[in-house]
Amino acid sequence: MTGVLDGQVAVITGAGEGIGRGVALELARAGADICVNDIRDPEEVQPLLAELESLGVRALYVQTDVRERRGLEEMSDRIESQWGPVSIVVSNAVTSQRHTLLDTPLEELVQAVDVGIYGAFHLLQVFASRMVSHKVHGSIIQMTSPWAYLPYAGGMDYRIVKSAQHQMALSLATELMSYGIRVNVLEPGWVETEGEHRWHSAESMRQASKTLPLGRLCTPEETGRAAVYLCSEPYITGTHLKIDGGLTLNYYSAAGLAGTRPEDR
Repeated sequence: MTGVLDGQVAVITGAGEGIGRGVALELARAGADICVNDIRDPEEVQPLLAELESLGVRALYVQTDVRERRGLEEMSDRIESQWGPVSIVVSNAVTSQRHTLLDTPLEELVQAVDVGIYGAFHLLQVFASRMVSHKVHGSIIQMTSPWAYLPYAGGMDYRIVKSAQHQMALSLATELMSYGIRVNVLEPGWVETEGEHRWHSAESMRQASKTLPLGRLCTPEETGRAAVYLCSEPYITGTHLKIDGGLTLNYYSAAGLAGTRPEDR
């Protein structure tokens, strides 16, 4: 069986669990060979590698912190020596502690910025440069969030990072078009992940999911299928695609904007 991404080589950061894991699996189902990047112990990632290989693709784990530029360069060298140039990059690594402004320790904000902004910068610069030098017409996806532009109490560090990532990716899209490299932003809403369960109980998430227009949370696999779409459509660049189950619509509805006439607002 052939896939729309057969022959592609993809690297996904923060792919050990959650959204990154879902993206890795869906890109593999579409035929791409997958380099999983994370900072967790290699033994924790073996089940994912086995699952990827069971889909008929090649899988590799590289334990590298995106804040370490040399590690990213070595990861690119390793992938190229084994499989050839990378043609798909998904920038997904992020960290957040979800404090309010008054409660945010400076070191936690610095860590979020180091991983989410500087780490994304290093990743995109290293791999975009390789795509240009190898004349690869590749696809880059930056994972952001509707919370990049919708405020809520807490998680200031996360929103700062996502806002910066959004602008970085769209700016990069304008710079790389002439090289045949497409850059897009993917915006998952509230996704059912291990990370969310660190902040919410299963029951509170179940109740909260009922408030979404579609009545449930997004799955990592649904986000992954959206990534496949962006990677496989050659005429899409500089866009941001929401996979939020109407979360954004609900936000505006709660603000009293939905269903009103412009002259009444």
